Amino acid sequence: MSVITRPWGRLSTAGKVLLPLIALFVLLNLLLLMGVASGVIPAVVRFVVDLLVANIGIVRFVVAATVILLISVPVAFINIYMEMKFIAFINARLGPNRVGPWGLLQSAIHGFKVLAKEDFTPTGVDVPVFTLAPAVVYLAAVLSLLVVPFAPGLFGVDMNLGLLYFFAISGLSVVGLLMAGWSSFNKYSLLGALRAAAQVISYEIPLTLAVVGVILLGGTLSLNQIVAQQSGWFWDWYVFQQPLGFFIFFVAATAEGNRAPFDLTEADSEIVAGFATEYSGMRFGFFFFAEYVAMFVLGGLATVLFFGGWNAPFDLAPLLHALNITINPALDFGQLGLGLLFLIALGPPLVILLIALPIWMLRSDWSLLKSLVVAFLIFNVLVMLAIGLWLAVSFAAVMGLFWFVAKTYLFVFVFVWLRGTLPRVRVDQLMGFAWKWLLPASLLNLFVTAAAIVLLSR
Repeated sequence: MSVITRPWGRLSTAGKVLLPLIALFVLLNLLLLMGVASGVIPAVVRFVVDLLVANIGIVRFVVAATVILLISVPVAFINIYMEMKFIAFINARLGPNRVGPWGLLQSAIHGFKVLAKEDFTPTGVDVPVFTLAPAVVYLAAVLSLLVVPFAPGLFGVDMNLGLLYFFAISGLSVVGLLMAGWSSFNKYSLLGALRAAAQVISYEIPLTLAVVGVILLGGTLSLNQIVAQQSGWFWDWYVFQQPLGFFIFFVAATAEGNRAPFDLTEADSEIVAGFATEYSGMRFGFFFFAEYVAMFVLGGLATVLFFGGWNAPFDLAPLLHALNITINPALDFGQLGLGLLFLIALGPPLVILLIALPIWMLRSDWSLLKSLVVAFLIFNVLVMLAIGLWLAVSFAAVMGLFWFVAKTYLFVFVFVWLRGTLPRVRVDQLMGFAWKWLLPASLLNLFVTAAAIVLLSR
């Protein structure tokens, strides 16, 4: 054994790591070659492909659920950063400006801070229910995105009852809040959970009734078809046919998402933190990640139902047709031949130099190297803008995704604006507004819409 152990003992730490990795890499390549030569691997690949094609619906659902779970975390981080920055602006403060450029990484650091905190389970709680409650709240917010159409062909599942699925899944969040409050063995948590149940149940009724007007106009519960029926110019959006319905929907959605001025479920000045009083660590983080994801979800649903979804506010196709203008985004770089090589090799340096020279001449206090660095950054931004413009012209899904995200984040901005502007209402004001004002108004909107459809159809 000394013939093996002596050379091994003389290796450095890096050598002891690299040598097994190289041996494993060689072994895997030999096994791969043997599998291809014997026909085993091609047979396995064909079997897997045939299995996936035969169950394409299940595969699409799994992929869509995975993608939605993955994008929910950056969406929450972006919303947290927006809230910190905009509320700081409203309060004449700078907001986060230390971690990352302009404080861009501050919300990510908040996420890591939550991960680093101790995940403590108090004595006396119902441990299984206490542990599952944050997951129920988070999944209720995330899984409702499965039926939201982001762009043409870019959606999880196109259900004929997509709107019904959305309200059924998003309504499960109150179950998670009740689980958290009841299992915490804390009177403040229980009070916050009961407030949450009363609030969500009360505002769920006008929220659903406000949407019925859109269902009557569209004649469908499929969110994709509702968006498709709002194509054209912005005056074709349902918000102009259902202004009262949109107002009721927006107010009720704000209460559904526990956003200010309806954030009574965790009112710190009255009940410490409500349903989340006994939570810490990542389980605490799940509750508030769910709240910030719900901001995006509710803004996306408002965009789909009332603001045309992925449709642009204008339709340039008739104008371009009248002017006899055609857009051909197809790029055939093969026509350049050998010039393509010179374009790739010499084009970027020359463009960067042409951008750097005016900067260097205008800023006499800058060195040429600093001007070149700034020009390099400007060049990359211009290239990304050009690629984005080409993708938007070439693929309808890219342009549709842009409009959907822009409209959705407009609603997210309004949610943040309300939090930085309005004081929290009392619990009796909250309940009275839902039952005395929003419910009659939603019924009035429903009856007027139905009567208008009957009269116009004659």
